[in-house]
Amino acid sequence: MLQTKLPKVGTTIFTVMSQMAAEHKAVNLGQGFPDFAVPQRLVDELDRAMRDGHNQYAPMTGVPALRQAIAAKALACYGAQVDTDAEITVTSGATEAIFNAIHAVVRPGEEVVVLDPAYDCYEPAIDLAGAKAVHVPMDPRTFAVDWSRVQAAITPKTRMLMVNSPHNPSGAMFGEADLRALADILRGTDIFLLSDEVYEHIVFDGRRHESALRYPELRERAFVVSSFGKTYHCTGWKIGYAIAPPALSAEFRKVHQYNVFCSFAPAQHAFAAMIRDEPEHYEQLGAFYQAKRDHFREQLLATKLKPLPVPGGYFQLVDYSAVSDLPDLEFVKWLTVEHGVTAIPLSPFYENPPAGQRLARLCFAKNPATLDAAIERLKKL
Repeated sequence: MLQTKLPKVGTTIFTVMSQMAAEHKAVNLGQGFPDFAVPQRLVDELDRAMRDGHNQYAPMTGVPALRQAIAAKALACYGAQVDTDAEITVTSGATEAIFNAIHAVVRPGEEVVVLDPAYDCYEPAIDLAGAKAVHVPMDPRTFAVDWSRVQAAITPKTRMLMVNSPHNPSGAMFGEADLRALADILRGTDIFLLSDEVYEHIVFDGRRHESALRYPELRERAFVVSSFGKTYHCTGWKIGYAIAPPALSAEFRKVHQYNVFCSFAPAQHAFAAMIRDEPEHYEQLGAFYQAKRDHFREQLLATKLKPLPVPGGYFQLVDYSAVSDLPDLEFVKWLTVEHGVTAIPLSPFYENPPAGQRLARLCFAKNPATLDAAIERLKKL
């Protein structure tokens, strides 16, 4: 009799809701993917790379030109001197990087502290490592972290602490005080840090992204994970990377080389050229998305949905309590079927969802026409 290794895992909520959106011809503001074009320069560079013959296996750690570009960007953005050869590994998306980091250092019987709500790929990777996810809830309205609760969750079995800023699904961001508190908790321990920073350049209102790379005390024990898909509007290319100290990168690469070995080679050459020659793309990304956020929030005020603050990322949480008392999963299905707009519930991001929470996640990384069509339907709630 087959016994599943992931008894709590079914089809992800993102697949479920996207399938429902297609079936009911709903405006899909659920799954987090842009519906507009990638930068033309990136497409041109990809075409050039393929025509120039870069169609075979890339080096296991990543194309050298791309790792050099990543190192230069880390220095420019965060003041971090990163060793191109020993500390950067290109991966098949941030999801692979997260999986690799966990399996590189977490052993059976150990514990990994995660902050709820947490992205849904975290816990299955922990489970497959034979470890236990220890969930610490964030504030259910502001999504701030109570670091005293994190400290209380640390035990002799704790092997890793996972954080995410800007945060999915809430858009909350760490400030400098959060990183200092995090360093205080980890100081004097053997606990590793996994910092999920895939929305690092999508920050608003003059805020600064507090990367773990800015803090030497954190960086020496951290896997810092980033995503080209989020930064360059190409989630389907599935290219990301991890920056970690040499010893951690060596263990990370042991998993990576027997997981996928290497990632899509032509795209790596394209990203190298894009980062090197057009840094203004990631430098201006926050302003690009802030305009979308502000326009979408203004439109939402004409509906019964109440938008929560969004410091970063490309998701807008809305309080739907003025519309319905349904639990969030039932609400988003009702919204899809009856009103033709698809959202994502928050409960799948929790071990124990807060009682009475009435929040749903909408993605505003969309063309204006897509957002306008959704608003017209939401006005009828």
